[in-house]
Amino acid sequence: MSTDELACTYAALILHDEGLEISADKITSLTKAAQVDVEGFYPMLFAQFLQSRSLTSIMTNVGGAAAPAPAAAGGDAAAAAAPAEEKKAVVADESDEAMEDFGLFD
Repeated sequence: MSTDELACTYAALILHDEGLEISADKITSLTKAAQVDVEGFYPMLFAQFLQSRSLTSIMTNVGGAAAPAPAAAGGDAAAAAAPAEEKKAVVADESDEAMEDFGLFD
């Protein structure tokens, strides 16, 4: 992500956080106040994009594009989960045995 894009993103987040309308003029004024030179088309692109979408929904749906694989039907899902639990229990037992041999004042 370029400096121009980051500056416009941060400006849009600031405007959203303050409850203000996100417009190209306000993004430009925030980037100028931060002394960041941004090419003129970036604030316009960001403002147009965010007028048609809610910034809140964009932030809450990060990574939501890829859905997890569906679980196996029937008892297969429960059977698949059982070995994982057994492995965790085995690992915990090994570490407990190692700690029994350890003496603080030996």
